[in-house]
Amino acid sequence: MGHVKIPYYIVKDGRGYWNPTAAMKRAGFASVPCGPDGPPAWSIAVTWNARWQDHRKGTTSTQWPDGSLGEAFEKYRRTDTWARKAIKTRQEWDAMWRLHICGYFGDYPPNAATFDRLDKWYSLLLAKNSIREAHRAMKIWRALWRVAGAMKYCDPDNDPSLGIRRKTPTPRTQVWSEGEAVRLVKGAWRKGYHGLSALLAIAWDTQFAPIDCRRLTSEQMTRTGPRLAFSVDRAKTGAPAIGTLCARSQRLLESYLASFAAEPLPNAPILRNRSGAAYTKEALNKDFAKVRATVFGPTETRKIMDSRRSGAVEAMAGQVDDGALAAKMANTIDQARELQRTYLPVDPASVARADDARLRGRHHLRTKRGEKSE
Repeated sequence: MGHVKIPYYIVKDGRGYWNPTAAMKRAGFASVPCGPDGPPAWSIAVTWNARWQDHRKGTTSTQWPDGSLGEAFEKYRRTDTWARKAIKTRQEWDAMWRLHICGYFGDYPPNAATFDRLDKWYSLLLAKNSIREAHRAMKIWRALWRVAGAMKYCDPDNDPSLGIRRKTPTPRTQVWSEGEAVRLVKGAWRKGYHGLSALLAIAWDTQFAPIDCRRLTSEQMTRTGPRLAFSVDRAKTGAPAIGTLCARSQRLLESYLASFAAEPLPNAPILRNRSGAAYTKEALNKDFAKVRATVFGPTETRKIMDSRRSGAVEAMAGQVDDGALAAKMANTIDQARELQRTYLPVDPASVARADDARLRGRHHLRTKRGEKSE
C-alpha cells in the first residue's frame, strides 16, 4: 500500500487510525479507528482533520454523511430545544459526543449501532476510563438515541444499548457535621479568606451547590421575616430555589459586605477571593483545599458540595416531609411527578419546614455522636 501523508493518521498492524495529540484530546477529540489501511481509511482520516480544523476556527462541520448519527446531532444542536438546555448539560453532551461517541458511530446511521457493536464499545469504555465516565457516555448515548428517533433517524423505542447493563458509579456519601462546618468557616476567616468563609457559611445554610454560591449577587438577597435569604435559579437545572441564613451566618455575611470599599453592583458576584476578584471554580477549589488542609490536615478529601448532602441528611434525620426537602434543594428528591411539582412550588414556608427539620435532625445526630454544639 502506498504511503500517504495525512495529519495525525497512523497505521498499526495494517489498520489506520486518526490519532489526535494530547491537546486535541483535551479539546474533546478521540482516537478514531479508520479500518484497514487504504483509500476508505484515508477518507475517514481526512474527514476528521476537517472537523478538527472546523473546531479550531469555531465553525460547525457539515461533512457528516446523510442519514448519519452525526448529521442528526448537528441538526439537534441548531434547535431551540438544545438552546434551552442548561449550559452544563450542553457541555456534557458535547464532551461525551466528541470523546466517546462520534468516533465510533458518528459517520453511520443510528441503526448501524448493533447490540454487538455497542457491547464492545461499552467494554472498551470501561477498560480505558472510569466507571463514572463510561456511565456518563452511555447516558448521553441513550438520550441521543431518543432524540434521533424523534427526528426519524431511527426507532426511538428500539435502542439496542438497553440490553446492556451499566455499571453504576459508587455514589458519594461524604458529609460534614455542623461542628466541622463551623470550624471550616472560622478557619477560612482566620486565614484571611473572608469571601470563602462567607461562601462556606452560605453553602451550609442554604444547601446551594458551589456554582450557585459563587454567583450570588446583592440583588438576589431578600428578607424572609428576620432572616436574610437568597432567591436564585439553580445553575444546573434552572429550578428556582430559596436559601435562608441562620443568624450567625447572617452576621458573618453582613460583616464581610461591610468591608467592601464600595457597594457592589446589584448583579455583580459578592463573594470574592483575596485578590478581590469573583470566585472562579478553580480559585474556589484551590482556596478551599488550603483551608481544609489547615483545619483537618492534608489527608482530608471532603468537598464543599458535600454540605448539600449533609443538610439533606440532617433534614431526613429530623423527619422532613419529601415535598419540603424537594423545595429546599430545588430538585425532585421526592420523586415527584410534574403535577406534584406544580402543586408544591418553592416557597418560603416549604423551605422553613426543611430548615426546622434540619435543626431537629442536627440535634438528633449530635446526640448520637456525643457531640456538643458549636
